[in-house]
Amino acid sequence: MELNEIRKEYGLVDLFCSLAEIPSPSLAEKKVAEYIKSVCDKDNIFCEFDDYGNVYINIPATDTSKPALLLSSHMDVIGDDSPVKTYVDEEGLIHAEGRTLGADDKAGVANALYFALYLAKSDIKHGGLELVFTRDEESGMSGIRHLDTTKLNAKYALVLDSDSLGQFMTSGASYTLVKIDLKTFKGGHSGIDIADPERENAAKLIADLVSVLPQGVFYSDEVDHHVITSCNIGGIQSGDIKVTNIINQNAKVSYSIRSSSREKEEELKDLMRFHVNDFNKEYEGIAHADLVFEEHLPPFEKGDDNVVPQMFEKAAKACGVEPEIGSFHAGAETHIYANSFNSKNEKMLPFLVGLADVHNMHCKEENVCYKSMLKGQEILRKFFLEFNA
Repeated sequence: MELNEIRKEYGLVDLFCSLAEIPSPSLAEKKVAEYIKSVCDKDNIFCEFDDYGNVYINIPATDTSKPALLLSSHMDVIGDDSPVKTYVDEEGLIHAEGRTLGADDKAGVANALYFALYLAKSDIKHGGLELVFTRDEESGMSGIRHLDTTKLNAKYALVLDSDSLGQFMTSGASYTLVKIDLKTFKGGHSGIDIADPERENAAKLIADLVSVLPQGVFYSDEVDHHVITSCNIGGIQSGDIKVTNIINQNAKVSYSIRSSSREKEEELKDLMRFHVNDFNKEYEGIAHADLVFEEHLPPFEKGDDNVVPQMFEKAAKACGVEPEIGSFHAGAETHIYANSFNSKNEKMLPFLVGLADVHNMHCKEENVCYKSMLKGQEILRKFFLEFNA
């Protein structure tokens, strides 16, 4: 089938393509936000922008005894503002000609918005549906960071930003930048001063320090062996590779820490502090190393509520999809929600959810299987019924 025929047959596909064909690189999402609002206005669905340009949609509860649910996706995509022309190949994969498609995360936006249009016309008894479409997820997550979650009613949030149909991630890793700055108190000439016991080469010292610091997996789950906490060296800098007659006085090293457990992350930090403090004691008066931790993304820790994952598992299997319930060792907007509170001062409980198969994200070969997107909508509708049962 040609894409135009598929769009005529399936409203969800047509909505996705309409969204994808509006370029929306990070911090240039205004046109796609206005399009979303125009779609809502046609069906008299409440839609507004917050002070930062995030989109908020609300479908009021028809049964206030039931809990509200939040669906969240981001509007920005990797790429520029050049025209987007979509097409479908023989395998049913939707592409964009010569550029990124933007299925990350327009597939999530389309599934959430299409479901809201469906729910607004249905007679389903429910506790309310909220939608949030954020800006700038790809380059800095400034949209979600500017979102005032205390205006949201929902405690439970499905962040529709996973790239695999049926994924339901209950935790995700933080990102902490680690910087060590090492300085020696005396430098010198490698020929004249090399025998002075009070002169140490910073390049050698940073190598010695790195050799005792952790690298790789620090802690993994004992049952399924998923990585919980890891530490990875980014780079080492000291001296000039072309100059060998200087006793270097400065050296730097960077690490990344990722962890879905605050407790294990703190254990790792304490171990790094121990080694750096031990180094400073050994080289007191000769050299000193400063250790700094910068948290760029907090951990998305697993909540105690297992009912919602079970609901999703049931819904997915009813649609013929084998769900993947687990954790991921990376970051997403779930991490901000997981450390935020709603209007009732309840700590929010998010999940990262996949409602389509998106391949080759962030490159010109990016594509989405339109049949998987349709199946994702089916799962979402069954899940919502389970959630409001």
